[in-house]
Amino acid sequence: MHEQAADELGVRCHYQLTEIAGAGREELRVLLDGMRRLGFAGVNVTYPYKEAVVGLLDELSPDAAAIGAVNTVVVRDDRLIGYNTDTTGFARAAAGMIAESPQGSVAVIGAGGVGKAIAFALVRLGVSKLRIFDADRAKADHLALILKGHCRAVVADRVDDAVEGVVGLVNATPVGMLPNRDTPVPEGLLHRGLWVTDAVYFPVWTPLLRAAKRTGARVMTGRELAIYQAADAFQLFTGLAASTSEMANAFDRVMGKGPN
Repeated sequence: MHEQAADELGVRCHYQLTEIAGAGREELRVLLDGMRRLGFAGVNVTYPYKEAVVGLLDELSPDAAAIGAVNTVVVRDDRLIGYNTDTTGFARAAAGMIAESPQGSVAVIGAGGVGKAIAFALVRLGVSKLRIFDADRAKADHLALILKGHCRAVVADRVDDAVEGVVGLVNATPVGMLPNRDTPVPEGLLHRGLWVTDAVYFPVWTPLLRAAKRTGARVMTGRELAIYQAADAFQLFTGLAASTSEMANAFDRVMGKGPN
């Protein structure tokens, strides 16, 4: 996505995948310092390191500081500055769907890095009541605490309690990401009156979204979040506005090669 957006603008961009599992704090520190020394403009941080990198950076944007999670790190004057374009990207992606939705509570399933970012995006879009569920109750409690003063956030003990009576539902967990084929919300809880979106984009059509579509619910795939967060990150890295249509073309070309 980044390289195709750069090509369309007539500039050269190299986007390097660094895939590492089980990195501890010191290993992440070394990786970030190496990125700075090698002259990268920045780095995107994905699951499960969005919260772990926060304490390793020189500065945080106001949004990233409030959320406590970072998915975009920019190198500026030899300093590492953390941003959260999951928040801005989700807000851009979901604005139309939420504007057309009746007022009411929205369920956020998952209170990790992306869950926190999406919760703040929902507040930005005018959602005033959130129901939060996470298998780790402490994470859900923490998210409700940092949302205090922004919206009314209630922690649910069960997925059923989180979803009952809401107008919208967001999966912000990795459940449904290949090779996992589970769903975080039983199909029996879904219905035509809901809108449902998933942060997972591999596959684009997760088991949750397929089930939601069968019930007649309005759905938004993780494709939109992936594209818009990338466009916002590209602008932070380069100072240039990316074409979201070019990024979408790149996303669709690559994802078309894999399972959907």
